[in-house]
Amino acid sequence: MYVIQLIVFMLLADCVRQTGFSRFFGFMQFRLTEHSAPQLVTNGWYALVRHPLYLFSMLFMILNPVMTTQWLLLTFMSLVYFIIGGIVEEKRLAREFGDAYMKYRLQVPFMIPKLMRPGRSR
Repeated sequence: MYVIQLIVFMLLADCVRQTGFSRFFGFMQFRLTEHSAPQLVTNGWYALVRHPLYLFSMLFMILNPVMTTQWLLLTFMSLVYFIIGGIVEEKRLAREFGDAYMKYRLQVPFMIPKLMRPGRSR
């Protein structure tokens, strides 16, 4: 389980890399140069689900090999937090990116990837 958790953690780090470490951690505002306009990331993990960071965070928590009552409660509360946070984030992204985000939203699932049917191409 720890190995699978490590793999999920690396997937989380890859998602952060896709969006940009400085933007993710809030360091963009400390740059002295003009801020670059935010870009809508729709490739990589973001082509499978709109919120891969939330998905991989949940998988990381669920895959904890020592599941105590407290950890189970934390995992459940985090799931609720991620779902509500995803809904709030979607409203912000729709305002920020408009039609581009609405089109992306129609094509890509919220947090659980669609399973491909055999013989069906993407």
